[in-house]
Amino acid sequence: MASTPSRKIVVLSGGTAANSLVDVFNDLIDKNNCTLTYIIPISDNGGSSSELIRVFGGPGIGDIRSRLVRLIPPSNAGILHLFNHRLPSSSQAAFADFLTLLDLTSPLYNPIPTPQALLIRSILSHLHLEILKRTRSPHSSFNFQSASIGNLFLTGARLFSGSFESAIYLFAIIGGVDESRTAVLPAIVSNFTHHISAGLKDGTIITGQNAISHPSAPTALPDAPNVNIPSTAADHPQAPAYTTSAVPSIHINDDSSHEQHQIEDATLPGSLPTLRPSFLTASKAYEPPLPSPIHRIWYINPYGQEMHPSPNPNAVAAIRAADAVIYSIGSLYTSLAPVLILSGVGGAVATGPRFKVLILNGSLDRETGGYAATDFVKAVVECCESSSRLGGSGFSANADDAESIWMGNLSDIAAMVRRYVTHLVHIDHSTAPVVDRETLGAWGVECVRCYGRKGEDGKM
Repeated sequence: MASTPSRKIVVLSGGTAANSLVDVFNDLIDKNNCTLTYIIPISDNGGSSSELIRVFGGPGIGDIRSRLVRLIPPSNAGILHLFNHRLPSSSQAAFADFLTLLDLTSPLYNPIPTPQALLIRSILSHLHLEILKRTRSPHSSFNFQSASIGNLFLTGARLFSGSFESAIYLFAIIGGVDESRTAVLPAIVSNFTHHISAGLKDGTIITGQNAISHPSAPTALPDAPNVNIPSTAADHPQAPAYTTSAVPSIHINDDSSHEQHQIEDATLPGSLPTLRPSFLTASKAYEPPLPSPIHRIWYINPYGQEMHPSPNPNAVAAIRAADAVIYSIGSLYTSLAPVLILSGVGGAVATGPRFKVLILNGSLDRETGGYAATDFVKAVVECCESSSRLGGSGFSANADDAESIWMGNLSDIAAMVRRYVTHLVHIDHSTAPVVDRETLGAWGVECVRCYGRKGEDGKM
């Protein structure tokens, strides 16, 4: 009989990229008799999640659903396949496919035991009722295009129970996820939507996670002269002191915007136009480089004003009680930063886990173009320091403030870095960020090199 796990690991991550390491993490906890907790942000506003946010509000659930599905054991393959299924890309075909889930004629139910199938159907039926309540022909209707069944189920369960945590629990129970061994926690527990903005070093502000990491060209706002864009912080007194070339005002004179404002959905009147539409066409293949490196990430309300949401207390407690915290691969500024800047998270990382391990991405992306390993470490440290020093409010609007923490003597810098990063795991590959082992060693960070898999051509 296996002994009760005594050691605890926390993994901070987003969805897609870190899913490739789930088997590695499972082996880790099996071999070391550990428990593992994933802490995942809820700020994603792209893909099919964006349509659920538009109609119902609520948290971005795509990354939570993605991780829960990845944790469903092979013995529940039928449930895994159902929750991982996406409806067709045609709106009409998608709705027809969804109706087969309501009348139990969908072949997806065939391998699923009847009690579970009926429970899933009940939650989806409740979601359908909520959709019908919100339908206002001809403008306001729900688009089932490419919708994830897992996302629909999570939303239906949240609306039925009134609790995001209860929805996650029900999803895990039906999927057979052993939460005593592996738990999934949202970074923020809320029935409201939480968006983020990114401030670039050139003063540009980009609003919404989708626009930061995977912009969707077809739904981009029209260029001037039809858009009136404020040029100074005085136009947005609650915004940081940046020149805002990416924060449009509410006044847009094109026909599509007029139709958009006729739609009655979960978006509050007067909300930023960039937060209103769905981003069903968002593609991770469309990643034009940012005009300038990211300096800061912060949360905003629907009107673009900075806000400081409270973190999930269970997530903070899990970090504080952990033996190790792992910063997983994925988007640095849209997967890790939204967790690390929350009030209390930095302090929990600094005082709780003995080991703080950053797994370096195997390649650079839109958010980290030109970055070296030291830049990844600095970003993590700056986010954690902002959480610890400023109550989770992110960096000051003054770009010099973030840089000032690196101006002390080497021993002070090393002590600061090791509060948040003790180890760096990196892949030996030509596409990976450059690792300056000498600088990292001087900061007290131990570097661990691993090797990628070789392809048929012998290259890694």
